[in-house]
Amino acid sequence: MAQVSIQSCKDYEVEQIMACVEAGLRPIGGMQKFVLPGQSVLLKINLIGPKKSEKAATTHPEFVRAVGRLVSAAGGKVFIGDSSGGAIAGMAPTKKSFTVSGIEQMANEEGFTIVNFDEVGPLQVENPENFTKDLFITKAVMDVDVVINLPKMKTHSMGVYTGAVKNLYGAIPGLRKAKYHKEAPNPEVFGEVLADIHCAINNMPLHIMDGIVSMQGEGPTAGEPYPAEKILISTDPLALDRIAIEMMGIVPERVNILNAAIKRGIGVWERREIEVIGEFKVLKGYKLPKGYQSNVVRDYSKVKNVIDFFKVVPSVNKSKCVNCNSCVDSCPVGAIDRTTKLIDYKRCIDCLCCHELCMVEAVDLKSKNQFVRVVRAVSSMFYK
Repeated sequence: MAQVSIQSCKDYEVEQIMACVEAGLRPIGGMQKFVLPGQSVLLKINLIGPKKSEKAATTHPEFVRAVGRLVSAAGGKVFIGDSSGGAIAGMAPTKKSFTVSGIEQMANEEGFTIVNFDEVGPLQVENPENFTKDLFITKAVMDVDVVINLPKMKTHSMGVYTGAVKNLYGAIPGLRKAKYHKEAPNPEVFGEVLADIHCAINNMPLHIMDGIVSMQGEGPTAGEPYPAEKILISTDPLALDRIAIEMMGIVPERVNILNAAIKRGIGVWERREIEVIGEFKVLKGYKLPKGYQSNVVRDYSKVKNVIDFFKVVPSVNKSKCVNCNSCVDSCPVGAIDRTTKLIDYKRCIDCLCCHELCMVEAVDLKSKNQFVRVVRAVSSMFYK
């Protein structure tokens, strides 16, 4: 039986967060069960790109501060790390992301050590059960005694949802992420990559989700903040994700990105095998991505025409575009023209990296069907 603790937390006041996390950890032994005096502890945050904390795209710096203080109180030495997605001028924007998000300033104030996964260097993981050939993850996760996963509660335009399992994709340093996206072009296959990463990291006993302000709609970067006011804690990343998914109003079976993790036993998935400690409540009025259709069944052969009818595709909005070319450099298959920003949909693999990694939100998701666009526009007038 897996346990998931849900704590209500109104805002990012650090003392309040610390009290909530402590309360959530109490039933499973407290922070001292996971961190021993003298141990090095890496807080694996969500630092998807250079976004300010109020955008709700990254793990909030005050949330990281609170968990870091609890680790320090248990005698651990705190490291904070991640590798951002995408590319700007041919380089991952991780260094800039630490600054823009406020993580760098917070770490300096607290005496925590920043670890840029792009600079640490990769380590090849060899596992005969891996789906991914030549899997490389950051050496940083192997250089510490303990890894604590600090995901953000968000929707995801390609994968529907992103949380504890998906957050480990940042363990892949630099531009290698694009390579794996190309090799795994749909959510179910991409989930195999995530499962490979989780199987490779065996010193990660704890997952604490920042759901105080979640991201709804077209996440993981272009959605809207939603005051969920929740912190979720578990030793099981899959069980935590299952509960978060249900709270967001998502049908769990629609999150194909987690199928590989379920199949390979990364954690507990069946609802009857998960004990919820605290108040479980579905978030009222929570917006889901445009591409999500709750009535779609898992047998793709029966619903292909329905999926194609409602399918959304990325399109660069030239009025918002600042010509940084992050969409061009982040596309795994080179489907975006550097000059015109037109997308070759015959080459596009629907990974939506361009939408996810555009830091000025200039890549819109539009239905190829004009009738669907009209229906959605009318619907939005009634459901805001």
